[in-house]
Amino acid sequence: MAIYFYKINEEYGCFSNFSHHGFELDGKWWMTSEHYFQAQKFYGTEYAEIIRLLDNPMKAAEMGRNPNLPLREDWEEVKDDIMRKAVYAKFSQNIELKNILLNTDSEYIVENTSNDYYWGCGTNGSGKNMLGIILMEIREKLKLS
Repeated sequence: MAIYFYKINEEYGCFSNFSHHGFELDGKWWMTSEHYFQAQKFYGTEYAEIIRLLDNPMKAAEMGRNPNLPLREDWEEVKDDIMRKAVYAKFSQNIELKNILLNTDSEYIVENTSNDYYWGCGTNGSGKNMLGIILMEIREKLKLS
């Protein structure tokens, strides 16, 4: 059996990077893990702080995907670890979320998105599901803490 998530208003919606569960990381407050993730694409530039301060995660995602902004050169190498860092901060600092994740026991977790074959499962389920995999990794790490 598997747990599928995508929309923040559905069961397990808190697993989404768009869920409004803030956390502190790198000495700053982040409204969502989406804000943190998108801002890190422009680490060391003014765009990172602009994204951090946006009032919703959709705006952060849109700005983070803007091809006219200067994406950091090592992005493809660091993006998974940046996501791990954000997801760990979110779930370790929000006790309610931590408990929800831990209560999934050993279920397989899937970001059920049709348009993302890297972070989600994609239309036909052939996607890499990296967000789901990272959530399961963080679940194991939290079990030990």
